[in-house]
Amino acid sequence: VKVLKGTFKAGPFAAIPRKVLVVTQFTVSIVLIIGTIIVFKQVQFAKNRPVGYSRGGLVNIEVTNDDLHKHFGALKADLLKSGAVTEVAESSSATTGLNNNRGDISWTGKDPSSSVFFGSIRVSTEYGKTVGWQFTQGRDFSDRYISDSLAVVLNETAVKYMGLKKPIGEIVNVGKRDLTVIGVVKDMVMESPYEPVKQTIFYLGRGAYDDMLIRINPGISAHEAVEKIATVCKMYSPSVPFSYKFADDEYARKFSNEQRIGKLASVFAGLAIFISCMGLFGMASFVAEQRVKEIGVRKVLGASVFGLWRMMSKDFVVLVIISVIIAIPLSYRFMDSWLQHYTYHTSLSWWVFALTAAGALLVTLLTISYQSIKAALANPLKSLRSE
Repeated sequence: VKVLKGTFKAGPFAAIPRKVLVVTQFTVSIVLIIGTIIVFKQVQFAKNRPVGYSRGGLVNIEVTNDDLHKHFGALKADLLKSGAVTEVAESSSATTGLNNNRGDISWTGKDPSSSVFFGSIRVSTEYGKTVGWQFTQGRDFSDRYISDSLAVVLNETAVKYMGLKKPIGEIVNVGKRDLTVIGVVKDMVMESPYEPVKQTIFYLGRGAYDDMLIRINPGISAHEAVEKIATVCKMYSPSVPFSYKFADDEYARKFSNEQRIGKLASVFAGLAIFISCMGLFGMASFVAEQRVKEIGVRKVLGASVFGLWRMMSKDFVVLVIISVIIAIPLSYRFMDSWLQHYTYHTSLSWWVFALTAAGALLVTLLTISYQSIKAALANPLKSLRSE
């Protein structure tokens, strides 16, 4: 009879499995939410990292034969004449990749036993203007100086690694050639945006290059500029299909893995929160039904709607607080371990944990408030009448 009437209770421990399930669900949800925020924070942190050059409007064309290099002077003149570009240069690497490394580099004060590879990039004299080099010391390559054929430009990391206090005028031996340092530029992030910049040297090259870099005229649309560039390039290399890449797009691809992780984590976090809220809603309905007579008696004795809502919400809030206490150290450990895979990484800010905890509590209150307020507003005559 008690079972059929719904008044049967299985004992004082009947609610424990439900409470454990709620705590577990919210713990997983909070860990996933914190993880999602940290992943997106790390991606944004790396995106805001200074890259040492100007990516906007920079186009890279991979040179697959010698035609463009052999006619580079005429090609450059025609491109500038078209009005589509402002600068053109050649290089052995794109700005978003470092193709060449070499270890046959020495300088005054180098430890004879040390063996390290430098990034090595051959460039034309127009390279610095095209990519937007940011000089900290010295000057750029120039056609006005014949001696620049035996000159070298270093990045800041190379200067620090070599221990050069006054780098301008120093001699660096590269492949049995003595090159004079004429300039120092800010580090260019050419490889992973999450790793330290490699020590790199730039020098004027001889022979064919692997890439041609073009700075688009900001006064015209990118689509129109690319069409004009393609027309000029096909004049000098008709047998090779025209192919190009924007530096902005190539740099953005370096974040694809982390962004994919972030999107997946956000989807799972949303599902976990939804399931947790459904469980809370069901529990709130169940508890409200169980305590309907108690609520009626309290209301007759003068209890306010706010007081009844607070009474019914308290137990659920305690469960979520327990989830927060468990989830925060877990998520901190997991995310700190994940961030250690990146040399250049964001910090685990306290506000991420505080915001997530506050959000979990807010979602809990919103979820259970409907049933709590509904029970508090119910007519006590109906709940207290005799069966």
